[in-house]
Amino acid sequence: MKLRVHWMMAALVSASALLGCTTLPEYRAPDSVRHLPQNWTDPQRQWFYHASQGTKLIPYAWFLALEQPQPTLFGTGRFAAPDYLARLGFLPDTPSAENPDGLPVGFARDTFGQAEGSGEQQTFVGVTCAACHTGQIEYGRQAIRIDGGPALIDIGAFQALLGTSMFLTAESDPRFARFAGRVLGTPEAPDTPEARERLREQLRAALILGMDEREQGRRAGLYPAAEGAGRLDALGRGGNFVFGTLLGDERNFAVANAPVSFPPIWDAPWFDWVQYNGSIRQPMGRNVAEAMGVRSLVRLHGPPENLYRSSVRIRRIHEMERQIAGDAPGAGLRPPSWPEEILGPIDRAAAARGQALYDSLCAGCHTGRWTPPQAMAGGPPRRYLSLTMVPLDRIGTDPRAADNFRTRTAYLSRGDTTPVPAFEGLRRSTDAVIARWYADNAIAPEIRREMDGYRANDWRAPAAYRARPLNGMWATAPYLHNGSVPSLYQLLLPGERRDRVFTVGSRQFDPRHLGFSTAPFAGGFVFDTTVTGNSNRGHEFRDGPRGNGVIGPELTGAQRFDLIEFLKTL
Repeated sequence: MKLRVHWMMAALVSASALLGCTTLPEYRAPDSVRHLPQNWTDPQRQWFYHASQGTKLIPYAWFLALEQPQPTLFGTGRFAAPDYLARLGFLPDTPSAENPDGLPVGFARDTFGQAEGSGEQQTFVGVTCAACHTGQIEYGRQAIRIDGGPALIDIGAFQALLGTSMFLTAESDPRFARFAGRVLGTPEAPDTPEARERLREQLRAALILGMDEREQGRRAGLYPAAEGAGRLDALGRGGNFVFGTLLGDERNFAVANAPVSFPPIWDAPWFDWVQYNGSIRQPMGRNVAEAMGVRSLVRLHGPPENLYRSSVRIRRIHEMERQIAGDAPGAGLRPPSWPEEILGPIDRAAAARGQALYDSLCAGCHTGRWTPPQAMAGGPPRRYLSLTMVPLDRIGTDPRAADNFRTRTAYLSRGDTTPVPAFEGLRRSTDAVIARWYADNAIAPEIRREMDGYRANDWRAPAAYRARPLNGMWATAPYLHNGSVPSLYQLLLPGERRDRVFTVGSRQFDPRHLGFSTAPFAGGFVFDTTVTGNSNRGHEFRDGPRGNGVIGPELTGAQRFDLIEFLKTL
């Protein structure tokens, strides 16, 4: 008994070391949450919040049973408690048919069988598109939900704390006893000593996989830039999971030092190319790659009968795309309109002056060009918005997100001696996963074309960033692709006058400067623009020759506020 107690205390000390000096922000629920008119009904919204895309995080029963990761021998609150997850940026939600246990926005419950050649059916918790693409701003005690807007979740902290909670549960007898009592005791999982031992072995096996992956990333220095609230190096981390973890090839791991903000998704289905670097054309390929990158499981090697089978919910992500897109441009999810009754009236005279500035300084890049109606891949004639791609040397913003993807390569099998460009590897992988699902489910050719969005699964890696239309941009702080500028007002300043260090994580909105409060608070993420991948330079208005990050002349304070008033109208 004494030896066991010593081992238990050592486990708790180790957990404390894992937690480090982590301080989570306090959470105080707003008095009310208002949804702006964005052309979605309440049932559509609830479905999107909790529709599974095929992510298999951990067993659902485990998620509900785990306790918060404070290193104590006594019980703590549940990890899945909405108020606790809200401290990691997740938006609380009410129980519903889609969300029977009242998990926050962005969590899904899904039961999987042998889709990717695995064993018996099991119910998992996963993250959904809504986790990263549902925003909220708060003005005093009033909250405004922004469907399709950027979230402020801290995925890195969530993963670390979830792992710590699992570790404490596996190695603390009292904690494990409480956990097992919640997981077991059903007709499908009777509570017996043998079942408890199997459960502990399963929990430890899952921990070993996670700790091995974490240690590999630490040894190789794969993730040097802390991402914090509202950011993720999606292409870098996703590439490591697909090419490194799923393929099981250590040659394919690459440093991911280019975190980006979660982009707004209204209008995106009608863009000719998506992602910040304009790298993907087809909606299905984009969504399958995203699902793979956030831990949907795919068989990328092994017996031919299981090869390219996956847990990705192909039909469901197509339904998500249709709900966001609508049947025509503007018929799906719409950007939020400025709520004057909450955030104050727009100064129409200032907005008129700002429009003149916008037309001369911004519209040339940020308007885009609608293509003539064209039939693609045998589909009906459609128009797409062709976005301006601005070369890196002209826009001058942090180049790493584009450069990392452009220069990355991957070996597509462990026997390969020659790598291919990463974008080509993702094209082949997503093509194979999609084709396997279509074949397994006997999807007719004409339905395949419709699910593909009548577009080929084309990928590329330009040395450029896209300039999307600015409708609804008032609700998408912080700015630039890497979230390095806290407000639209600061984005209109010369680079050296922007905040070098500021705090991220507050949802308190500043309707004058169009950004969130950056005042320091306990548990806030300190954004340092001198860290690799975090540069806040470029896209500058200053006097002098254009190019190399300078896109217009220096503006007066009055002109900046005029432009802001106009941007509120978009």
